[in-house]
Amino acid sequence: MILECPECTTRYLVPDSAIGPSGRTVRCANCRHSWFQDPPTPDPAPPPPPLRTPPVATAGDAIVAAVADPVAPPVFVEPYVEPASYDAFAPQPPFRPRRNMARRWTYIAAAAGLAMLVAVAAIVWLGAPGIAGRLGLSIASDESPLKLKDNPIERRQLENGSELFAVSGQVVNPSGAMQRVPDIRAELRDAQGKLVYSWTITPQQRSLSAGATIDFNSAKLDVPANSKRLELSFAGEAAR
Repeated sequence: MILECPECTTRYLVPDSAIGPSGRTVRCANCRHSWFQDPPTPDPAPPPPPLRTPPVATAGDAIVAAVADPVAPPVFVEPYVEPASYDAFAPQPPFRPRRNMARRWTYIAAAAGLAMLVAVAAIVWLGAPGIAGRLGLSIASDESPLKLKDNPIERRQLENGSELFAVSGQVVNPSGAMQRVPDIRAELRDAQGKLVYSWTITPQQRSLSAGATIDFNSAKLDVPANSKRLELSFAGEAAR
């Protein structure tokens, strides 16, 4: 018999034995709709053949009838055997949609873009120095607010005949915020102001809190004898 789903009109060809004589609840494999299917309507019984009065025949008529109406051989039809492993109306496992990986990556990219927009908006609203100030830091500019205080230069003759040239001083932070301490550049100039020797002094620490002071010192051997003036500056700034 042919079944048709009342929801999606999908049609199925199933044997009558699958429904049974008392009907059965079935489920559509396409839309999962269930309904009760009535048993197939039995075919009406064929009418009985009309009664015929056998004619009185002679021996010759019997021979002619036997020749003219021979008995047809029987036709054998193989019975339908429903496969044991197949049941068109057996309960199906719940449908699980396949995860869309492209959609997941789209969500991740959108979240990353939103985070970047929030960060840019914070920088525009607060400004880079404002953010650093909230963290207790300051942004280095072309000219540091730190100050240099140098002590008198010490020249000392060593026993081996070499001359020791020693420089010392302090780095002061007069500002109200923590500052980064850059390298200190020492320059020696002659009487005409011409640079004759220079080197870099590495500070003892790289950050200096508000109002604090740190010492620095450095020494060199056999600097040019015509060195008359010492100038100290932070690396990247003009000499002081």
